[in-house]
Amino acid sequence: MSASSDRPRRPRNAPAAAAARRSPDIREAAAAVLTGVVALYIALVAFGNITDFDTNREFVRHVLAMDTTFRDEDVMWRAVTSRGWQDAAYVAIVVWESAAALLLIAATGLWLPRGNRRRARSLSSAGLLMLLVLFGAGFLALGGEWFAMWQSEKWNGLDAATRVVLLSGLALLTVHSAREHPDPAGRGTD
Repeated sequence: MSASSDRPRRPRNAPAAAAARRSPDIREAAAAVLTGVVALYIALVAFGNITDFDTNREFVRHVLAMDTTFRDEDVMWRAVTSRGWQDAAYVAIVVWESAAALLLIAATGLWLPRGNRRRARSLSSAGLLMLLVLFGAGFLALGGEWFAMWQSEKWNGLDAATRVVLLSGLALLTVHSAREHPDPAGRGTD
């Protein structure tokens, strides 16, 4: 038996295996950064909606009232003109944005070293899905199509909603592309 046979054999593709072990860290960093960027953005949006309540409430009121659309009688029956319902919708939007912001802030912290990756992925997913529902279903579908927001030159939030949907979707894909791997310290990194 030779001295070389006493050493453990290294796999032939050792560099590829080492790179594969390092790549989840890069993907996790990307997930952390994108989650943090979306968290910051939506926290600032929620903060702005709370501190500049009247301006942003007017936006929701005009979209729901459809008063700056083409005023086609075939769609004007959809308008919500009750101030109470308009204000309730606006408050619900602000509460939803705030809840999503809090989830994403917590998730960002969990993506940091020594955090629980499974919990980070879960909270990131929940917050990002909340934004996709709000801005995709709420602003693009309901606001843009049902309430014909696309017809308004002044009260049209479709571009901003599209940006949020794209950024949130990209972040969600990145969060779920982070390779699952065991955490030797038992912190639930999957």
